[in-house]
This record gives sequence, structure tokens and C-alpha cells, in this order.
Amino acid sequence: MSRTAVLGSGSWGTTFAAVLAEAGHDVVLWTRRAEIAQEITTQHTNTAYVPGVTLPDAVTATTELAEALDGAVLVAVAVPAQSARSILAPARGLVPEGAVVLSLMKGIELASDQRMSQVLAEVLDVPAERVAVLSGPNLSQEIAEHQPTATVIAAMDEGLARQVSTMCATASFRPYTNTDLVGVELCGAAKNVIAIGIGIAQGRGYGDNTTATIITRGLAEITRLGLALGAEAETFMGLAGMGDLVATCDSPLSRNHRLGRHIGEGMSVEDAVAATGGTAEGVKTSASVLDLAGRVGVEMPITQSVVAVLHHGASVDLMGDLLMSRPHKADGV
Repeated sequence: MSRTAVLGSGSWGTTFAAVLAEAGHDVVLWTRRAEIAQEITTQHTNTAYVPGVTLPDAVTATTELAEALDGAVLVAVAVPAQSARSILAPARGLVPEGAVVLSLMKGIELASDQRMSQVLAEVLDVPAERVAVLSGPNLSQEIAEHQPTATVIAAMDEGLARQVSTMCATASFRPYTNTDLVGVELCGAAKNVIAIGIGIAQGRGYGDNTTATIITRGLAEITRLGLALGAEAETFMGLAGMGDLVATCDSPLSRNHRLGRHIGEGMSVEDAVAATGGTAEGVKTSASVLDLAGRVGVEMPITQSVVAVLHHGASVDLMGDLLMSRPHKADGV
């Protein structure tokens, strides 16, 4: 058995720790909460984040970063994207030489507009070519229930992507590989913003026509941004693009979708965040995605309207107004 580490004991980190264990690895899960570490190690449950799920015996937990990272050949990171730099700073220099760092996070850092793979390479002081990314339609509750799921492992090197893919493949979890890090990470971050827009629209009572319109035009604006940043067009049609967008935009299991629906139904942003629970990455990432688009001169009207509602107090009806008032043009990107 290989020794692996997962940093972050939320629903996704805990679920992925179970995936690694089911793939045949010993897993040490790092958490900042002593009571969660004790529960995982002694009872093999994490009732705060994955209620009703029994974790494999190969999953243990600790509050000590050095203990979690010691001897790990794979280090998966599942902490909140906007807090990753500060949370992981104490781990600098502790990642074993030659270990692969795998980002499970989906976001663009606010202060720098960096993708999460770039943040991890910098804060953990590991070579960028040793950082991989996992993204796709990965609703953690369904994975914990062993429902069939496919995902994407992206890395600069195809061989590294295949290595990580093999390490986390199970009977119900099927990884595909990709070398388009920019496209895969951008899809993972931006789809959360579109999902908030879908939730807002559905909270206002709009139906399937509106949902299909926002998903389709949302994919178009994500693709425009990706191409401007050097991503490959094919990525946006695959699991990391359309696949993740569909799952996140129209599932009640998606926190970003639920948050948007709360806002569409009349809640303030603050109340919606509290009612949603957990981390809805799209709230903060929306601003960084729009900033990135502005830097490269790409129009993102759905993202712009979501930012206006979330951060500038705009009416929830703004999104529909913006979409309907856009210049007439040909369909497509």
C-alpha cells in the first residue's frame, strides 16, 4: 500500500480520502479540529460533513501537518480555495520530495488571479510539474454513496496524469486524463459562478428554458475566457467543462446552486451563505473570474450579473435584463 495524505476534512476531502483507501492506499487525513480527527480514527465516521457514511479502516486522521505528510507519495488538497494560502503556509517544506500534489479545489485566488495549482506550487514550494488537478462532475455525496462517477485528472505531463489517475481509480470512480491545466481549472472555478446564476433564476421561478439558456451561454463565456488564456477548446466540451457545469448548475446537492436559489427567493447574500452551509466557492471566485476576464478583454455577462448581485447589491432581476438586452448575434462562442 502507498501512503497518501488528504489535507482538509470537509465533505469533499473526506470523501476523496475514502476513494483513495478503496483504491488500495493508506490515507492520513489532516484536519484542524481535534474532535474530527478522533472520530475519523476511532469510529471511521465524519458525521459533521459526511453523515451516514462509514469510512474504510485505511483512513485515519491527525491535526499535525507533519504527521499527515510524512512519507506520502500523493498529497491531495481540499481546503477552501480563498483560504488555501494561509491554511497551507505551515506545510511549506513538509511535502516529501517527489510526491505529487493533487488539487481538489475549484477557484481563482482573489488577490492574485492565480489558479489553485499555481497557488499550491508556490505555497508548498513544490515544482509546478509535480502538481495535478482533479475536476469534473464530482458531487461528493453521490461519490460517497458509490454512484458511478467520472472525473478528470489534469497535469502538465500526460504520464503524471496517468499515474494519479491509476492511484485513485475504483469500481465506481473513473478518472480520465488531460494535459490542459488552464482549461480544466478554469472550468472548475467558473462553473460555480454560473451555478449561482442558475440558482437565482430558479429561485425567481424561471423554468427549463431559462436554465438551458444560462447553462449554454455560461459555457460559451467560460470557453471564451479559456481560449483567451491559452486553454484548449476540447476541454470545455468534456467532463471538466460541460459535465461539471451540468452537474453543478442543476443539482440540489450543489452548494453554489442552493445559495443562488436562496438569493432568488429573496434572501440577502449573507443569509443565503448561512442557510447554504459549507463553502460555496462561487461567491468569492465570481469576482476573481470577472477580474481575470477584464484583464484579457473577454465579455462575461452572466458572471458580471452574478458579481453585481453578490457584491454590489444589484437586483436579482439584473441577470435576465442583461441576457435579454445583449446584442443580437450568431449562436456559439
